[in-house]
Amino acid sequence: MTMWYDESVIYQIYPLGAFGAPFENDHVQAHRILKAKEYIPHLQKLGANTVLFNPLFQSVTHGYNTTDMRKVDERLGTTEDLQEVTEALKEAGIRVIFDAVFNHVGREFFAFQDVLKNREASLYKHWFHIDFGGNSSFNDGFWYKNWEGYDELVSLNLKNPEVVRYIFDTVDWWKKTFGISGLRLDVAYCLDQDFLRQLHDHVRSFEGEPFFLLGETLHGDYNTWVNEAMLDSCTNYECYKGIHSSFNSRNFFEILYSFNRQFGKDPWCLYTGKHLLAFVDNHDVNRITSVLEKKEQLPLVYGMLFTMPGIPAIYYGSESGVKGVKNENDTAIRPEIETPEWNDLTDRIARLIEIRKAEPALSYGDYTQIALTNTACVYQRSHEGDTIWYAVNIDEAPVTLQVGCQADAADLLTGENICIDQTLELAPGSMKILKLQ
Repeated sequence: MTMWYDESVIYQIYPLGAFGAPFENDHVQAHRILKAKEYIPHLQKLGANTVLFNPLFQSVTHGYNTTDMRKVDERLGTTEDLQEVTEALKEAGIRVIFDAVFNHVGREFFAFQDVLKNREASLYKHWFHIDFGGNSSFNDGFWYKNWEGYDELVSLNLKNPEVVRYIFDTVDWWKKTFGISGLRLDVAYCLDQDFLRQLHDHVRSFEGEPFFLLGETLHGDYNTWVNEAMLDSCTNYECYKGIHSSFNSRNFFEILYSFNRQFGKDPWCLYTGKHLLAFVDNHDVNRITSVLEKKEQLPLVYGMLFTMPGIPAIYYGSESGVKGVKNENDTAIRPEIETPEWNDLTDRIARLIEIRKAEPALSYGDYTQIALTNTACVYQRSHEGDTIWYAVNIDEAPVTLQVGCQADAADLLTGENICIDQTLELAPGSMKILKLQ
């Protein structure tokens, strides 16, 4: 069964950065989130049909130290502002996904503040993992579980039914108030798996189209989280790393090994038929333009992104080549962008999106390796009689690849007709997206 999100092209926006909010919450009411409406013509021209907003709700700094899950961050706007934005996106045919930070909260979260005040007498002491015989780096007089050693991020007890109910009521409010179509679950690899199963069952009760659950996962077997009882998709960090590494090291064996390991036809292949989130950068890693050693290969990288198995995502600004390298608080990779730019790279990405949306094989097709050298490769996506090849050569010399078949094909990028007779020729630094006849 096909789902709307399997055909999505996601555009990720980190609002606190993109719309120029101060890093520290100054508690000055502003209306920056309304700038998102100015992105709509850009998104429509680009072809993105889903927006993923990173944290939108009240926090101390970067959005992941939440202090109120039901109050739009004052630096961004009001409930009414966010409603205006989500309604405008919906009218433009663009779905919205919220970033859901359910593993931990900031120390100013109301329930933790009650524990600080009332200690053992607090009605909320079981909302967290607390040892009143210990201490914290803030000298609270008790120890509590945090996220990865950061005491400013207080872990929630997701086995507590009261916490689960609070979170589910929050999701219900988000759905009713803003009409969202799904959630990105922050640090999903940390979330209690019983909680994920409950969340899955809860959102399946929503009326209308299926509600999308996307998890942030960095390592391990993605089947642990992406299955019929838990999540619909997760971040494919293995292929994220493999793409830029293969281009930079001139070694396509790395990424094609990952493609086949994940999506191939052998019984041992891990995620065949699943739709993982494919990306080349995001709000937590260096921008692809800063990572890629040869910037002229950016169109080829995006050619791979939009033809590989998975749900492709673009990080705001990267479609025009914005640079960024991580700094201490990540503001360098989450910059303000007053107006999204459009250039030759954006043109190429828009064309790639157009091709992807027109060819179901690129959303649903199986995966087959056709040809492979260190600096050139061809792989195939086939679905219901349609066959698409992605062919790329990053060498400084032309290459002739043995492809083992005869066929007529149309290059979907150029409209050129090609006769394939056991070999395929690729010019230096070029790519082709071929539809075989």
